[in-house]
Amino acid sequence: MELGNIKASTEKVTRRRVGRGMGSGLGKTSGRGHKGQKARTGGGVRRGFEGGQTPLYRRLPKRGFKNIHALNYTEVTLTMLNKSTVEEVTAETLIKDGIISKANDGIVILGTGTLDKKLTVKANRFTKTAMQKIEEAKGKCEVI
Repeated sequence: MELGNIKASTEKVTRRRVGRGMGSGLGKTSGRGHKGQKARTGGGVRRGFEGGQTPLYRRLPKRGFKNIHALNYTEVTLTMLNKSTVEEVTAETLIKDGIISKANDGIVILGTGTLDKKLTVKANRFTKTAMQKIEEAKGKCEVI
């Protein structure tokens, strides 16, 4: 490796300079064309505008109900708990082991699969089958 062989790590894209003469290809009207709303300073229409026609987002009916108090739990199965390296399982240890990426509003343990080892599991919610299977494996369930 020599000093002359070093290349830049990222490609540098030069900024387009408009209004700098006819030779540049973007002189005079600077790529905006002649007259009209889009040629003016501050011109153009807002997103969703359809030329005065009632826009699509107003023509379509509103559907359903969005509960602003709903909690988004991260689901963890018993099969996933088998991959845990610690005996006391929490959301933090699951993230550290790479089993889940984030805990959102908490974790819920689902009864899918089987548990092969004794674990103390601390979670926000447990399903009935998950609780039974953890206790059958001589483990403990603690609701946070």
